[in-house]
Amino acid sequence: MHEKLVEVEHLKQYFPAGGFGKNRRYIKAVDDVSFYIHKGETLGLVGESGCGKTTTGRSLLRLYEPTAGKITYDGKVIFQKEEGGARIAESMTPYRKKMHIVFQDPYASLDPRMTVGDIVGEPIDIHNLAKDKKERYDRIIELLRQVGLNSEHANRYPHEFSGGQRQRVGIARALAVSPEFIVCDEPVSALDVSIQAQVINMFEDLQQKLGLTYLFIAHDLSVVKHISNRIGVMYLGNMVELADSFELTAHCMHPYTQSLISAIPIADPKVARSSKRIVLEGDVPSPLNPPSGCRFRTRCPYADEQCACERPAWKEVKAGHYAACHHLDKCN
Repeated sequence: MHEKLVEVEHLKQYFPAGGFGKNRRYIKAVDDVSFYIHKGETLGLVGESGCGKTTTGRSLLRLYEPTAGKITYDGKVIFQKEEGGARIAESMTPYRKKMHIVFQDPYASLDPRMTVGDIVGEPIDIHNLAKDKKERYDRIIELLRQVGLNSEHANRYPHEFSGGQRQRVGIARALAVSPEFIVCDEPVSALDVSIQAQVINMFEDLQQKLGLTYLFIAHDLSVVKHISNRIGVMYLGNMVELADSFELTAHCMHPYTQSLISAIPIADPKVARSSKRIVLEGDVPSPLNPPSGCRFRTRCPYADEQCACERPAWKEVKAGHYAACHHLDKCN
């Protein structure tokens, strides 16, 4: 049995959106999400833009302070709060060396006024990980080489690099504190397809060499399928399905997951022509005013009165395969 490194239970992240007192309105970006990640594995998180993937990752690291929920890291509760109740929170300072993030935009996340050497060296300075300037410099060069760059790049500025190289700098910065867990927030979505493959392969190599654990966030299911051990699917702030990577793509149960998988491009023209594309009708509702009951019901072909009145329970349908739907029997 693999040991759990990260566990999230009933995580909620609401953002105020106007009004006062009882009339205060909230954007429910993440609403009651639960999952866990084993040590050394990659959990992929997919869904449409705006479904709450990035917010989940940032709330897990407490870059956003969660509205409610429980976050456990390596058996230690680092955050717990019932909605409207008391807040229990550990100082994140010792955990910043263990948990890190690679941001989506490889340019906006780097300070244009700092050299690459200073960008990668900043976490080393903050956590006092080098005894002197020579050790600091050697560590920076070692990190750059780990991500496919060299010592000459240390004195350059972010604008002198391509998108793929800038993302490598962001990865080197994340590795500077020797973390155990990294949230990869759509790290390849802004890159060319050929560069995407290089960066994904580098993530896999680093995981094997350093024993890293990833939460890999993306909207491209084919990319997530390649790198992930397990995949979770989000829709409008909720987790709708979670399973082993092969199990999810071969035997998905939720109608939203089925639609996502049917949209994956197939290289073989004959197979592509014979495959059925499931097109969802309507638009994604606003998280400011989500539908009652099941969030997906306004676009689901199997929705009925029960879906409008009752929120589906998050349950284990098969060993390791979780889903939230009232009518899984109809969907399969």
